[in-house]
Amino acid sequence: MLFHKVVVITTTHLPTRAVQQIAGQCSEWTLLVVGDRKTPPGWNWPGTRFLPVSEQLDIGGTFAAKCPLNHYARKNIGYLWAIAHGAGMIAETDDDNIPYPNFLENTYRQVSGRQVRKAGWENVYTHFSSQKIWPRGFPLERIADSLREPSPLGDVALYDCPIQQYLADGDPDVDAVYRLTTVAETRFQPNTVILSKGTFCPFNSQNTLFWPDAYPLLYLPAHVSFRMTDIWRSFIAQICLHARDLHIAFREPTVFQDRNQHSLLRDFADEIPGYLNNARILDILSALPLSPDPGRTGENLWRCYDALVRADIVPAREMEMVDLWLQALDSMAGAVPASG
Repeated sequence: MLFHKVVVITTTHLPTRAVQQIAGQCSEWTLLVVGDRKTPPGWNWPGTRFLPVSEQLDIGGTFAAKCPLNHYARKNIGYLWAIAHGAGMIAETDDDNIPYPNFLENTYRQVSGRQVRKAGWENVYTHFSSQKIWPRGFPLERIADSLREPSPLGDVALYDCPIQQYLADGDPDVDAVYRLTTVAETRFQPNTVILSKGTFCPFNSQNTLFWPDAYPLLYLPAHVSFRMTDIWRSFIAQICLHARDLHIAFREPTVFQDRNQHSLLRDFADEIPGYLNNARILDILSALPLSPDPGRTGENLWRCYDALVRADIVPAREMEMVDLWLQALDSMAGAVPASG
């Protein structure tokens, strides 16, 4: 059976308010919920497709069997399931993001927005809020400069954006340093900001859309810190898209995050590898000679991880998972429609 549009979520909780509302609201989408060892037995909710660990083992060949349990990277198995079932668009969110009425409405790859007219690191949140706020993964050493004055934006134009990050109101995706020092609810203003070649900002896995030719870039590294897996993925995805002269769009909030309970000090500890390496990672990746050929996106992904392993930022065992990911995608070639 084919599923044209799939939303992928992982959960270790009973059906949350967010899951219940997404299931009831997004009738044109298949809501795929990926279970883990900590997911309550018998998990079920109308309008969802639940994937327990027992049904995951054969997905992507041996990929699912090798993917660590009790890790956010189990979300990769949901991506592979969606790809194998013919998804022409994959959305992802988390089980604490409560959807607004416009969640997953009017989703088009061609985006009308304004391009950042500056190379280097860009704190995209400054274009959506006057608060002193930055996204998780933004280098600490660049935050002060990023808050002094928003970078100039160009005129509104149409851009090809096979990856699109929508923001989250409430308790949005910020790092532990922000949360430990600031108590404030955030309401972002509507906007559409485009990042092009040479301009970078972290994006997360909380409210994000991918089109088929960007599917190889969905891969969440399985052997890095929980708080860095989607952030480092975003750096690699941007480098690989920029090699093809494609764009990343940051868009208006379509969810309100009622954040699940976290230990902020534990979050801080998990983010230390990023605080120490995020800027360096972009320097390393920016120096790689990547192919502009769309058919070599997987090869470009592999080169990025290989470079980070050689730099002692990512452990060498990550390469086994990258290889298995690419093998799984190769076995599914032709399962999804071509991007338009």
